[in-house]
Amino acid sequence: MDQINFIGSSEKINACEKKYHFCYTGSIYKLRNEKNGGDMSLATTFVPLSFMTSKDEILHQIKNSILFSYLFENFEETTLSYYLESTQYGYTASALETGNHRFVRITDIKNGTVDWSSVPFCNCDSEAKYLLDDGDILIARTGGTTGKSFIVQTAPKNAVFATYLIRLRLKKKVNQEFISRFLNSYTFWSQIIEMKSGSAMPNVNAEKLKTLVIPKVSYENQDAILKSFFEKEKKNELSGKIKKTELFFNTSNENNEELSKQLDLVKQLRQAFLREAMQGKLVPQDPNDEPASELLKKIKAEKEKLIKEGKLKKQKPIPPITTKEIPFEIPKNWVWCRLGEITDAESPLTYGIVKMGDEPQSDGIPALRCSDVRYRKIDLTGVRRVKESISNQYSRTILQGNEIVLNVRGTLGGCALVTKEFIGFNIAREISLIVLQEKKLNDYVFNVLSSPFFTDEVNKNLRGIAYKGLNLNLLNNFLVPVPPILEQLRIVTKLNELLHYCDIIESNINDNQTQNMQLLQQILREALEPR
Repeated sequence: MDQINFIGSSEKINACEKKYHFCYTGSIYKLRNEKNGGDMSLATTFVPLSFMTSKDEILHQIKNSILFSYLFENFEETTLSYYLESTQYGYTASALETGNHRFVRITDIKNGTVDWSSVPFCNCDSEAKYLLDDGDILIARTGGTTGKSFIVQTAPKNAVFATYLIRLRLKKKVNQEFISRFLNSYTFWSQIIEMKSGSAMPNVNAEKLKTLVIPKVSYENQDAILKSFFEKEKKNELSGKIKKTELFFNTSNENNEELSKQLDLVKQLRQAFLREAMQGKLVPQDPNDEPASELLKKIKAEKEKLIKEGKLKKQKPIPPITTKEIPFEIPKNWVWCRLGEITDAESPLTYGIVKMGDEPQSDGIPALRCSDVRYRKIDLTGVRRVKESISNQYSRTILQGNEIVLNVRGTLGGCALVTKEFIGFNIAREISLIVLQEKKLNDYVFNVLSSPFFTDEVNKNLRGIAYKGLNLNLLNNFLVPVPPILEQLRIVTKLNELLHYCDIIESNINDNQTQNMQLLQQILREALEPR
């Protein structure tokens, strides 16, 4: 048996006979068992987790990762099952207001703690199997927090756990903190992410958890390692590496916060330009322009002509605009109108396909969902397809070009102009198709719908509604400040110029964020690299 010194400790810690040669390539540590000539690999990477945003919590994960990187260098590897007495899936039941047992669920675990007084109840008929003891570890096995762990402390006497949790019960001599630090390290999270990859629904199971790779450290050495590692007065190579990594992480985090503030300022600048445009303050007015009222008269006359010719049914009257509704003053040659007044007579506002189906089709007609319609653009990276027969049932919403698509569910307010590359696409039900009678209005109205003016009006109308969604009646009645056609062209030209500058600035900031993250990743890789 070899003897090694744990850095900073005077105690000798027994190392196992097997020696491992570490070869660092990119962000993956490859462990070669020299004695047996076998190959094994363990990826240890910094994994950004959506449910972990606190700087202190991330630093905690990094410190633990550095510790376990060191342990993998000096100890034989084993699996988590080596430390476990048992695993158990949770009890399946509905939460009750009263009952015989407290019934802890994933949603009851917040910031690593449980407020037992707020945990609901159930009546468990197999309590011996599901009762929680102090020291039990609960792990979320599905959903957005898959892998998140919680150590049970001071639990009520009759507490059980729900079906989407897995209970890990440690062997008696195992140091609880040792396992907890592993479960809160990127050594653990890298393996969890790998287990979840390729699954439509993120999840892990008890058998997978048992196979997690972890250093094989004796019970006595677990205590000695933790004592030495976390004694702040110790000055050693490992503590120096942690201090250096912590310093760089804090600097990187400050840089990222500043870049995020800059992105927010760019967003505010865009909104300011659009707000000025909607109020007639972005470009000067020309008294020689034909007033916007003439444009509205022309649109109204065209619709009346179609009704007389029998090509269009008489439409439901649009209510007149009251003085109280007008949110701000506009120039004299502008006019307020409702969106329904300027939409195409033959193509009124409409929703898209009723249902696209849960599974993506490999062939068929491409159809946009609300997740595809972003702020002022359409993203095709995740576009779905629907059967042609389904699309044909909703032929009115097949895109022809020169339209506007607007999210009325989900990411409310996301809108985009339909250009020629999207001709033939269809749209999902959470999107509304807006076709204007006068196509020259398209670019200007698109800017109105992507402005803070529209967003503010939407939020005002939806206040107090539990299920947020725009209906067609609200859209039809939405107020639009309409300038003369020639001024619209000047506004759109100026907006395109200014917003293009905003895009360039935003792109540069995003590049800086990427570089900052890459540098952080590199420093963390070095911190996790064996000595």
